Amino acid sequence: MSAEDYKKQGNAAFVAKDYAKAAEFFSQAIDASETPNHVLYSNRSACYTSLRKFREALEDAKQCVSINSAWSKGYNRVGAAHFGLGDLDEAEQGYKKALEIDPSNKAAQDGLDQVQKTQQARQQQPDLGFGQLFNDPNMIEKLKQNPKTAELMKDPQLVAKVLQFKSNPQAMGAEFLQDPRMMTIMAALLGIDLSMGGDDQKEAAASNSEVPKPANATSETAKSETAKPETTKSVPVEQPATSTPAKSEPMEVDEPEQDSKAAADAAKAEGNKYYKSRQFDQAIAKYDEAWKLHKDITYLNNRSAAEFEKGDYEQVIKTLTEAVDEGRDMRADYKIIAKSFARIGNAYLKLDDWKKAIEFYQKSLTEHRTPEVLTKLRNCEKDLKIHEAQAYIDPEKAEEARIQGKECFTKCDWPGAVEAYTEMVKRAPEDARGYSNRAAALSKLMSFPDAIKDCEKAISKDPNFIRAYIRKATAQIAIKEFAGAIETLDAARSKDTEVNNGANAREIDQLYVKASQQRFKPEDPNETPEQAYARAVKDPEVAAIMQDPVMQSILSQAQQNPAALQEHMKNPDVFSKIQTLIAAGIIRTR
Repeated sequence: MSAEDYKKQGNAAFVAKDYAKAAEFFSQAIDASETPNHVLYSNRSACYTSLRKFREALEDAKQCVSINSAWSKGYNRVGAAHFGLGDLDEAEQGYKKALEIDPSNKAAQDGLDQVQKTQQARQQQPDLGFGQLFNDPNMIEKLKQNPKTAELMKDPQLVAKVLQFKSNPQAMGAEFLQDPRMMTIMAALLGIDLSMGGDDQKEAAASNSEVPKPANATSETAKSETAKPETTKSVPVEQPATSTPAKSEPMEVDEPEQDSKAAADAAKAEGNKYYKSRQFDQAIAKYDEAWKLHKDITYLNNRSAAEFEKGDYEQVIKTLTEAVDEGRDMRADYKIIAKSFARIGNAYLKLDDWKKAIEFYQKSLTEHRTPEVLTKLRNCEKDLKIHEAQAYIDPEKAEEARIQGKECFTKCDWPGAVEAYTEMVKRAPEDARGYSNRAAALSKLMSFPDAIKDCEKAISKDPNFIRAYIRKATAQIAIKEFAGAIETLDAARSKDTEVNNGANAREIDQLYVKASQQRFKPEDPNETPEQAYARAVKDPEVAAIMQDPVMQSILSQAQQNPAALQEHMKNPDVFSKIQTLIAAGIIRTR
């Protein structure tokens, strides 16, 4: 498991007040951590303090502040450990250092208040003569040399307890009376000849000496010195080993920490400067530093931006995946999660993985819908279709589909022909024949609008493809779009003259006549000339021609001199209009 995993388990054990297990998890986290982590040492120090292992707590607290001397809460741990050992002056220095770094550190202020109250209580209360007993600077060495106490002094915990009582005689209470080893030591201090006299003499001196019985007094003293729990999210200050343990509270490791947040934001600001100057490696290092100082996935998002600019898209995806996972655990703002998903989509898009990009754009929109990401999604979907279409192109398979379509058409299998020509279009989208051939099959199925669209597509692919013009005009005539058919045929005639020397002129003219005749064909075979004229002028094109001043002048001249009309008809535009009037019955020929 990772250091982060061990840390989470340690936090859970601490909350459950299983301090020994929590300390074990934090030890594993420290071993697994790639770089020294001040928070892990702080957490283990808290566990040791709760277990009353103040020396171990102090060692971890010192390690914590050596790693990060700007972290005020590390000095909280130093102060708490010293206080637990009864070193009030050192505890006071620790808490004052914490407040020097962060004056708003409530836990440090509470701890300092407790230290100062305890110092005051020591000065006001008598030590019942114990202070004088422990006043000898060579006391420990003499006890080690005394046969009655030499064996006892091999126990480091007992030596620590003696030193604790030496620094705080008022702490001696019921625990002193309950520990026979301490009674032996006290007897030695009270009357035994420390110059290594006879045992009988020492025992007599011990039995004749009056041993103070400060049990009640020291119990009251202990009560007066009990520390108040810290009101912040930190482990409270512990009393010396003889006092009642204070109630344990959650550690600050998973709570927002103003000092670590400020340091992280400072690192992020430096990263932003590097990013703007396009020094991406330096920017990434600063964003990493910010993330280690304070868990905010914004720092990971920023790091991914620098990695994106470097072109390291695979790493971008890894960084942002971590951001999403961490963000879920921390219940981060859904808008930030959405941004992470969108950036993953951007990275996949750079890798030409459109399907993955679409997947993560959709995830982003599920978290928070924004127009920008929605536009990216739609564009990506279009690009995917284009990509898939391009990947499907295969000229050889297109030719196979064309032959299959021709066979189906010959057999009058119009649906089969449409299917085969559709495959041809997909395999060779730039080949105009596929669209034109499918238009012919669609016309057989009476699907004229679709046939017209296919012909227009064929013409756009190859403007010189005359067959597409002819098929379009045929379909237009079928749905009685006569004016449109005539316009298509005019274009066909022009192109045919240009590229084929009029090879298709006869077929085009036949369709032209058909379109013109059917356009103005009377429903009543006995229609009079006057009725035909009234019906013709209702046609928009005919009405426009009749209102054209130039045409009015030409028609007026033709009434006086019919030969003049033949001269005007040499003009293609005039010719087309005269043909329209003849088809409409406005001009009658003999």
